[in-house]
Amino acid sequence: MERPFVHLHVHSEYSLLDGANKCADLARATAEMGMDAVALTDHGVMYGCVDFYNECSKAGVKPIIGCEVYVAPSGHTCKSIKEQFHLILLAENDEGYGNLVKLVSTACTDGFYYKPRIDHELLSRYGKGLIASSACLGGEIPSMITAGDEEGALSRAMLYRDILGKENFFLEIQSNAVPEQALVNKTLIEMSRRHGFPLIATNDAHYMKRSDAEWHDVLLCVQTNSNVNDRERYRFTGDDYYFRSPEEMWEIFGKDVPDSLTNTALVAERCNVSLKFGEYHLPNYLLPEGETLSSHLRKLASDGLSTRMKGTDIPEEYSARLEYELGVIEQMGFPGYFCIVSDIICKAKEKGIPVGPGRGSAAGSLVAWALRITELDPIKHGLLFERFLNPERISMPDIDTDISDKQRNEVISYIVEKYGSDHVSQIITFGRMMSKQAVKDVGRALGVPYVDVDRVAKLIPDPLKTGIKKIPEALKKIPDLKNLYDEDPQVQKILDIASQIEGLARHCSQHAAGIVITPKPTVDMTPVTRIGESQIVTQYSMEPVEKLGLVKMDFLGLRTLSIIEGALKNIEASGHGKIDLEGIPMDDPATFEMLRNADTFGVFQLESNGMKGLIKRLKPDRFEDLVALMALYRPGPLESGMANSYVERKHGRERIEYPHPCLADALSETYGVILYQEQVMQCAARLAGYSLGEADLLRRAMGKKKVDVMAKQRAKFIEGAEKNDVPANKAEEIFDVIEKFAGYGFNKSHSAAYALISYQTAYLKAHYGPEFLASYLSAQVGSKMEVLGGYVGEVRGLGFSVLGPDINRSGTEFTASGNTILFGLSAVGRAGASAVENIIEARDADGPFKSLWDFLTRVDLRFVNRAVTENLIKSGAFDVVEPNRHRLLSALSGLMEMASRKEECAGQRSLFGDCTEEFDEPEMPDVPEYEPRERLKLEKESVGIYISGHPYDHYAEYGLKYATCSVHDLAHWKMPDAPAMILGLLVDYREKLTKRGEPMGILTVEDTDGQAEVVCFPRQWPHVKPLLETGAPYVISGDVRNEGDASLLLKELSPLSEVLEKDAGVLRIRVEGDGLSNDFYDVLYSELAAFPGNLPVLLDLRMPEHHALLKMRSVRVCRTPELAKRIDKLSDGNAVLL
Repeated sequence: MERPFVHLHVHSEYSLLDGANKCADLARATAEMGMDAVALTDHGVMYGCVDFYNECSKAGVKPIIGCEVYVAPSGHTCKSIKEQFHLILLAENDEGYGNLVKLVSTACTDGFYYKPRIDHELLSRYGKGLIASSACLGGEIPSMITAGDEEGALSRAMLYRDILGKENFFLEIQSNAVPEQALVNKTLIEMSRRHGFPLIATNDAHYMKRSDAEWHDVLLCVQTNSNVNDRERYRFTGDDYYFRSPEEMWEIFGKDVPDSLTNTALVAERCNVSLKFGEYHLPNYLLPEGETLSSHLRKLASDGLSTRMKGTDIPEEYSARLEYELGVIEQMGFPGYFCIVSDIICKAKEKGIPVGPGRGSAAGSLVAWALRITELDPIKHGLLFERFLNPERISMPDIDTDISDKQRNEVISYIVEKYGSDHVSQIITFGRMMSKQAVKDVGRALGVPYVDVDRVAKLIPDPLKTGIKKIPEALKKIPDLKNLYDEDPQVQKILDIASQIEGLARHCSQHAAGIVITPKPTVDMTPVTRIGESQIVTQYSMEPVEKLGLVKMDFLGLRTLSIIEGALKNIEASGHGKIDLEGIPMDDPATFEMLRNADTFGVFQLESNGMKGLIKRLKPDRFEDLVALMALYRPGPLESGMANSYVERKHGRERIEYPHPCLADALSETYGVILYQEQVMQCAARLAGYSLGEADLLRRAMGKKKVDVMAKQRAKFIEGAEKNDVPANKAEEIFDVIEKFAGYGFNKSHSAAYALISYQTAYLKAHYGPEFLASYLSAQVGSKMEVLGGYVGEVRGLGFSVLGPDINRSGTEFTASGNTILFGLSAVGRAGASAVENIIEARDADGPFKSLWDFLTRVDLRFVNRAVTENLIKSGAFDVVEPNRHRLLSALSGLMEMASRKEECAGQRSLFGDCTEEFDEPEMPDVPEYEPRERLKLEKESVGIYISGHPYDHYAEYGLKYATCSVHDLAHWKMPDAPAMILGLLVDYREKLTKRGEPMGILTVEDTDGQAEVVCFPRQWPHVKPLLETGAPYVISGDVRNEGDASLLLKELSPLSEVLEKDAGVLRIRVEGDGLSNDFYDVLYSELAAFPGNLPVLLDLRMPEHHALLKMRSVRVCRTPELAKRIDKLSDGNAVLL
């Protein structure tokens, strides 16, 4: 390069909300501008180094790994002074990279105070292999110059030269609009010439182009939670902080200080760091004397398989499969990995910690099953080892494990204890700026009113539901958004800026599941940082950690495992004995009967309405159907017709066909539908002679849809099929079929493992309903009270009685007794673990509480304070000793004061013996009990639900007459042209002002199914507001707005009392099941005509996946018992008059 220059001071998006360059863009721009190297120097961290290294390597550009560290001259642990000066550090070689990792890790852990900081002593210790420069105006030397201390600046420059070596410290000059920069440059150049310091010129690049400065300024506002119009906010001066071309840099500095430019290229030549990928670094596993990793694994696997076979001879198929898998594992160098994972899982099981049966493709390994890593026999269930570990493509195994969410930390503690805290770290993850969030952040930063920003954000589609992931794509596909963009300049600006910042890293956090175990201290292999008070995490996220060959394991906290454990304890406590889930029948009639009825509340993975609809159609009667359900209930299979074909073929309504007769064995389980990825592999193996390893590569290629790769695979497939006497045209046709379904195929190993959990929860619910559901409710404690209340309502809807808390019977969690479930004390608001533990200890020590006074004098009032006791009373927990809650609440304040004095007096007696006050149980005030409605209100305040009833119960019969929809069903209302009509009690309402300053109302209404929001616009609000009375029933009609939680846009509101005076309501006929034949409706019309009257007729059709309401226009009837009998007889009990 004739005029050489390399950027040595560059920030990426990993300088969170400060840098805006993506690593791929940096690498591409560097190559396009003719530079052969570029540095990455993010603020205080190394988050993006592996990503940067890979992108530069792909672009043919040398990556220079660095960091703009913060220096605290008073010491990196000193917190008496808030000082942090910038310093650029670049890794010259691998030793320098290792030292940079140590410096940055120390700064982010021990040295963090506002910023991650190092000091001069640390730099002396870890300075070898590093090149440094004085950084921007925020550096120590420039700061001294601007403060007028040129002598101090020179002294500090000499200090850095002494620490790092004469050839390794550079003075850094820049060109920007900051007035002080010219003075600093002049002084630095003079210092360079007089004292022999080499110069480099940089541009402190934070964004790619000059024109990006505007939206980068908005990004800074997002970082500092400020508004672009705030005068005192943090901002960059000028628009110079972009990725300047070499030509621009030479135009600025080439005439006066050309050496500052050529030196950048010389520094780049010196920097040669090599990150090694494809090597695996397993932690040290302690072996028995005389064993190798391979021999030890073989022994564990052989012994484990014998145990699995329960003493019977091992079938040849199993022996051969085990030998094959062990051979592949040894060939790939992973015996140690399996030993490590097996040790962790077996130790967890030994401690009684619930562990899932498997997750992902690991369930396809017989070795994993033998080692008790997984709990599914892969041969019995047709699972493939090559889907998990492919000998054709060497990569680290990835065994993810589900652990009880309550005891995950115990597993992590064991790993730390075994390998050492300095060898174990959790993994960082980065939250990115998603489209909707980007719009909200930009709107706030620009000072746009929330209402206007929210209107735009709500038009941004959900990427998971629509596949639309970027704002430009949304503008093409969402007409309303495009119209708003074209019509409103303010909206246009928001969306233009948001489209620039969407996708950028926004914040970092700890990955929910991943941990790293290293053979050396983690800081010797990857930079780390502290998140929160004490959690150490890697600075590299999951994918970079894997690329570096570190052992990464995912331990995911799964609540369902805690629910199962709780259910088993409840079952044993109820006298039903111990249940061994490994021994339950997998074809249990009661379980499948419950599933066929879609009674799946609480059943793992099968609870959603859509899944229930599919279950009703599929009518599962074998475990394989549950495995299929896991794979079928996804957008691809549902939209492509795969789910329909499976259902229709299962029930004989569609012919079962196979692409070729030789594929019948592979596809018979799914009635000829290619549902699983493993089936794609089997088809290729049987028809075209692929090895299963090669077939796995084909499956991957089909999933990625790379044209060149697919062309080669197509040719190979056809050639192989022809060798098996399949004509080329037929082979091509079959390839197309397989390719189509491969795009929707799901991992059978994962489906089977999760289906097992589903079956276990279904079995427990079918046979031990109260015990299972008590555990299920206990697992929801900690949710919002209204959420827990909704679950309790669901359980009651299943026919189980759920009683409120009882101070003398309730445990910590929900418990079962017969068909009754009793509230746990921990479900009461404000009753934390310490309070509940103290109450139960006092009860266990001295028996049941006899009165509120007895309770207050036996518990520790430091834990069981007034708020806790008040909520216990409100919930009815003290009804067993005094049913008048009003009396208890009225007496509480005085009783607590006396109980506290009694406790103090007891303490004085024990110390000094001088307290003579006596404390007899006081008289309770004579006050009347609350009205039923007030009792219900207090119950809801304390536990989130009504326990002894529901205020709506009194009005429920009118809901059938006047409402077309329950509150719960609003979310499923599908008639945009017809208003929904509900009957609900007014819970609350509030008035707010629109952007124009006009008052409008937001109402909250409820029925027994739940709550909904009703929006009343300014035009109606003056007429509606005077009608409102909290707790009163209203008939409300409106258009449904379905954005997350459904709400109504009010059309009409009337008090129920007025409706009863004016309107006789409707006659509702509910039709259950799959509906009835057309003949039924013809005869029904005739029957209705025989009972003329003034009631319109509403048909309420309840089908497996749909709920429809049809209003009969031309008939009005009279409600009579005879009509009800005729409808019941006509429909064989499938229709009922409500």
